[in-house]
Formats: sequence, structure tokens, C-alpha cells
Amino acid sequence: MSQTLTSPEGLSRTRVRIDYDRLLNTIGAWTLALLWAAPLLYAIWTAFHPAAYEANFDLFAPITLENFEKAWAAAPFARYFLNTTLLVTMILIGQFVLCTLAAYAFARFTFPGSNFLFALVLLQLLVMPDILIVENYKMIRTLGLIDTIAAIGLPYMASGFGIFLLRQTFKTIPMELDEAARVEGASPLGVLWRVYVPLAKPTYLAYGLVSVSHHWNNFLWPLIITNSVETRPVTVGLSIFAAIDSGVEWSVINAATLMTSGPLLIAFLLFQRQFVQSFMRAGIK
Repeated sequence: MSQTLTSPEGLSRTRVRIDYDRLLNTIGAWTLALLWAAPLLYAIWTAFHPAAYEANFDLFAPITLENFEKAWAAAPFARYFLNTTLLVTMILIGQFVLCTLAAYAFARFTFPGSNFLFALVLLQLLVMPDILIVENYKMIRTLGLIDTIAAIGLPYMASGFGIFLLRQTFKTIPMELDEAARVEGASPLGVLWRVYVPLAKPTYLAYGLVSVSHHWNNFLWPLIITNSVETRPVTVGLSIFAAIDSGVEWSVINAATLMTSGPLLIAFLLFQRQFVQSFMRAGIK
């Protein structure tokens, strides 16, 4: 047997190299984190301090909620929040129904062209929604739904990502449970409702967070399809509020920004553990 001897000098150089790698990785991670958090930290600072401290970072500056009061009174944010809540709820319910039925069909039924149809669903993931804006606008105009909340949500009811995610989850459920439910006399929809949906609750939670956050922040399509306060979501309302020519203070604009993004931040902080665990169980990294 041959043995490889390593000198103390070699071990020392290896240890130093590993320490340098860890140090560089740590510095890089903190640098990226600070760059990402800098705009948010600035928005928080200016939102809770008077306008005189927008660029004057004084640790003893007075804290105030006046900026939030000005922002809430300057624009109909209550209506914007109601529109957005109705929008994301409508889209989420539609996606849950359509994606569940499609994923169940792809996961447990064999029919001619199933692989081809599923490939078309995956192709949807490669198409940017902005490419279809013109065609979507023509279709919504044909249906007579311009400037309605339904018009914002209809193009997003069928989600290729949702179908793929739920299909992967359904395929991990043992067939024995499916067969046992059928022996008990359950119909295909009964098996779906009593077996597959309860076992896929973590995946529904993760996908629900992704869907709500995406459509809460969606901007371009709602900007094009809406024209009135009665249908505008918070993203469009915030952009119009920040673009007015009356000289709105940055502290007030940042306060409005925190109001619109605050619900998403709170939801993610509350459900971040379930969010990560759900994607790990579904096999998505």
C-alpha cells in the first residue's frame, strides 16, 4: 500500500486558501445584501421622518407618521387596495381551479396527445407575457371588458407554472391511495378532492404566495387596460401619484410605496418557512 504524505506547510496553505475563500464569499454576500436592501432602507427612513431629513441621516431625527397621512389623503389608496385585493383573489381562485384540473389530468390520465399538450404548457413558460399584450388587448376589446378588473385577470387564469408545479406534486402521491379511493366508490373528481388536494396543501400555499406577489406587483398590463380609479390596482395608482406635477415630497412618495408593498413583505415574513419547504417537497429548487 502506498501512502501520500502531506507536509505541514501544505496543510497550512490549504487552510489559508479555504479561509480566504470563505472570507471572500462572506464579503460578497454582505455586499449584495446591502446593495439590495439600500433602496428599501432609504424608503423606510424617509417615510418615517420629516421631509427635511430626506438626505440628512440624523439618528436623532424626529419620527412621524405625517407622511403616511398625506399620502393616504392625496390619492384614493383605499380604492386601489380594494381593486388589487379583488384582482389577486379572482386570479388565484381561477388558477387553483384550472391548474388543479389540468395537473390532475396530466398526472393520472393517459390520452392521445397528452405529452404534446403538456409540452405546449411548458412552452408557455418561455413566452414573456409582454409579447402577448397586443393580442390580449384585441381579445379583451372584442369581449367588451376594457377598463374592468376582470380584464386585468383573464390573461393570467391559466398558468403554465402552476400546472407544472401541481403535476409534479400529484405524481409523487402513491397510486395506492388513488386506487383505494376508487374501490370505495369515489369518482375521479372525488378522488381529486379527497386525496390529491389535501396532500398538496403545502404546494398550494407556495404557489399562492408566488401568484399573489406577482399579480400584486404587475404594472404594464393593468396600466394599458385600465383608465379609471374604479379599476386601477395599487401599482398603477402609485405610479400616477408619484408622477403628478404638484411637487410631491419624496418622503410622501416613499410612504405610499411602503403602504403598497407592506402587505407582501408581511406575508412573506409570516410564511417564508412554509414557502421554502413547499418548493423543496415539490422538487423545485
